Amino acid sequence: MGLIDRMKKKTAVCVSAMLVCVLAACTVSYKFNGSSINYEKVKTISFENFPNRSAAFVWGPMESMFNTALQDMYMQQTRLKQVRQGGDLQLSGEITNYDAYNKGVGADGYSTMAELRMTVNVRFVNNSNHAEDFSDQQFSASREYNSTQQLSAVQEELVTQMIDEIVEQIFNATVANW
Repeated sequence: MGLIDRMKKKTAVCVSAMLVCVLAACTVSYKFNGSSINYEKVKTISFENFPNRSAAFVWGPMESMFNTALQDMYMQQTRLKQVRQGGDLQLSGEITNYDAYNKGVGADGYSTMAELRMTVNVRFVNNSNHAEDFSDQQFSASREYNSTQQLSAVQEELVTQMIDEIVEQIFNATVANW
């Protein structure tokens, strides 16, 4: 290997090392909390209890799990102060559907998969910008499970996953706006 080839190799190594140092020194950190709230205008949020009004199927803990998860999302992802009523942002609604369906049938004629579905109806009022208000918007999620499992064995985990998904949908529809 000639002198020129060695010099090119050393130059390439030096340039690469400097580039790595520059990139490491110039890292930029962004934190996306998902909200685009004008905190000069919007300071508070109020929640009404979302009752479980599902006619088909009722699982007792679901109502409190949903209400807690919804409030936690806004408290953790925003700087809004929660008030009992009359918040700058107001959320109300109800769980309108919670049901299990047979999803697939095996060669033996028995169900092989089942699907658990949950739907929540939401009303949203933004007192600083009523153009963003909506009423009776539906948010849904579903999860499949092997029908050889008892629903009671998988219900809590599946409901938690559906609640998390629905709460995220509601959060995005109300304060993400991006």
